[in-house]
Amino acid sequence: MKPLSKLIKPLLLISVVLGLLWFNHSVLHLSPQGIRTWILTFGWAAPVLFILIYTVRPLILFPASVLSLTGGLAFGPVWGTVYTIVGATIGAVLSFWLARFLGNRLVSARSKEKWGKLEKNMQQKGFIYILLLRLIPIFPFDLISYGAGVAKVNFWAFLFGTLLGIIPGTFAYNFLGSSFLQGNTSYLIIAAIVFVLVTLVPLILKKRVANKS
Repeated sequence: MKPLSKLIKPLLLISVVLGLLWFNHSVLHLSPQGIRTWILTFGWAAPVLFILIYTVRPLILFPASVLSLTGGLAFGPVWGTVYTIVGATIGAVLSFWLARFLGNRLVSARSKEKWGKLEKNMQQKGFIYILLLRLIPIFPFDLISYGAGVAKVNFWAFLFGTLLGIIPGTFAYNFLGSSFLQGNTSYLIIAAIVFVLVTLVPLILKKRVANKS
């Protein structure tokens, strides 16, 4: 009975995650253009609503990329980036504290032992770890926030690592989103190039740092 009881929490967590992913894909199935059209009907309150939606987005695992493109479509590359950074940072902080609060309940003692070294490194070098993870688009945005909370990364290191790390990618998504409204092929090409450069540069820098070390 004990081995079975230990599996209940992980299985329940996996079921919730899979259920949310299915809900986003099959039920919501929202596009950036559709969200933009709806959110702009709120007039002056549209930016506030956008930030609020981005803040609670991690709770239902709605794709961050969709909302980032929406920011560019609805508010342009500059203000779209600003609103997205504000919403994404607040949402990341919410996820961080939620994971910090529930972490001990969801992670078994045996699991903690297995990733104890990584957890210790993240606690000691939290800012660098979070900054690199945010800059390099390898792991899902929300997974980093929840993982940092469980690993008990210093909050301020997490906050500033997140805030600085999401700026390039956020601008790239918003610039790309805003280019869809221009209807100009050259503008779209420029936006695509900017998006690719901002995505690849952190990967190149990471390799150089690894080679020097």
